Amino acid sequence: RSRPPAMPPKTKKTKSQDTKPAVKGGVQKAGWAKAASKTPKASVWEKKTRNFGIGGDIQPPRDLTRFTKWPRYVVMQRKKRVLQQRLTVPPALNQFTKTLDANTAANLFKLLKEYRPEDKAQKKARLLKTAEGADAAAKPVVIKHGINHVTKLVEEKKASLVVIAHDVDPIEIVLYLPALCRKQGIPYCIVKGKARLGQVVHKKTATVLALTNIKNEDRQQFTQLVTVVKSQYNDAYDEIRKRWGGGELGLKSQAVLNRRLKAAAKDEADKMKYN
Repeated sequence: RSRPPAMPPKTKKTKSQDTKPAVKGGVQKAGWAKAASKTPKASVWEKKTRNFGIGGDIQPPRDLTRFTKWPRYVVMQRKKRVLQQRLTVPPALNQFTKTLDANTAANLFKLLKEYRPEDKAQKKARLLKTAEGADAAAKPVVIKHGINHVTKLVEEKKASLVVIAHDVDPIEIVLYLPALCRKQGIPYCIVKGKARLGQVVHKKTATVLALTNIKNEDRQQFTQLVTVVKSQYNDAYDEIRKRWGGGELGLKSQAVLNRRLKAAAKDEADKMKYN
């Protein structure tokens, strides 16, 4: 019995052999012609993918504020501010949050700079002139500063205007001063902040300043300032002593309350449908 003839081995088709699809009816598909026309373009710039793993490319800049380890004094300042917003603050403390507006404060400091005390060089020059026998220059009219000095001037009714810083720590240092100024009938105001007052008198900080005498050329400007200050502080005593501060809820607590109010309103609306 003879064997059947051996079949030739099958050959695998490569991509180069099968480049075009079968043409039906002598018409080639448009899609194939479009794809065949596309050839890879040589780019001048080579694409370089970045690797941000360990030891790889530099990370892009991000806002890392929440991950920053702040100094302890900054953390304490922020915690104190949040506590003052959350807790109920009595009127005696809350009055120090009501400061002069920016325009009035700018006019006030412009006037105060005209009465800055002498620095060491100016004082030395004035004393040298006096010692040399020249015409003795009169002692200049300047601002008085220091809590003990200003308190004594207020008690003796020698102060014309008292300026108190709002951020004194501990606040008990100046806590009594607004009540004392009201009792003595001396206009006072509260401004931001103790460092700004300190610049006027060549110090780092100053808790309180006081004007005792005013030059004739500044009398009109001073009178206008006193009128504004009295209306906001001295004459508004009945309102200030009743105004409590704090009691503000955080964002999360506000969101919870808003959800409860919406749910209650929805329940009320559903009840009204069946009535």
